[in-house]
Amino acid sequence: MELQKYFSKFLLKKRKRQLTERDYFLTTELNKILGTDVQNMSFYREAFSIKTSSKNQESNYERLEFLGDSVLGTIISCHLFQTYPKANEGYMTQMKSKIVNRKNLNKLGEDLKLTDLLQKNNSVALGENISGNLFEALIGAVYLDFQYETCKRIVLERLLTPTEINKLENKIVSYKGLLLEWSQKKKLNIKYETCEEIQVNKSIVFRCHVWLGNEKISNATETSKKKAEEKAAQRAFYILNKKENILGNPKTL
Repeated sequence: MELQKYFSKFLLKKRKRQLTERDYFLTTELNKILGTDVQNMSFYREAFSIKTSSKNQESNYERLEFLGDSVLGTIISCHLFQTYPKANEGYMTQMKSKIVNRKNLNKLGEDLKLTDLLQKNNSVALGENISGNLFEALIGAVYLDFQYETCKRIVLERLLTPTEINKLENKIVSYKGLLLEWSQKKKLNIKYETCEEIQVNKSIVFRCHVWLGNEKISNATETSKKKAEEKAAQRAFYILNKKENILGNPKTL
């Protein structure tokens, strides 16, 4: 047993000496995040490589992001199915949407500081969703490195724990979607009227009015049509929710 420990330490030291400074940093940080030693560094180099205009670039994170998106979706779907045995399909779909939506994935990636693991390239602009994209790419790399069962364990024990998932249960991701679902069940007509407005400083904003039947119930302005409609829907939700419980019991609706 002691001999086995000696050779394990010897091989680990030898492996570290063979790693480049970049790989050693990446390996060390990933071991902390995942709670285990990574096996195949090539997957993680790809996961934290940004697409550039260079013709010599072999790969970037985008393919692993695609794979990680599917793997994460499967892990979460199975987890919800087992955790909520009496929940209907609509509730589980809503919960999955709350977990894997871009905003939440961005937050998870930011909390893990995944952009710190990128190969630095100051000439490349990082998009606003880069943290969430890297989170999915990391899951894709873990899946290829360890296969599904170990990947599932790492996701649910280290990256997205059941405690964090439970916190999302009462979170509203889209007020517009919530109002649409409520109005369809009540057989009511909700309509959005959105138009551009030019401000005094000549900047353009979007004003959205929410109508319930023939009654105008809220309005809001924002820098984009999508944001204006979501903000107006949020205000409409609070107004309507005072009259009746819009959320109801989502597990049994």
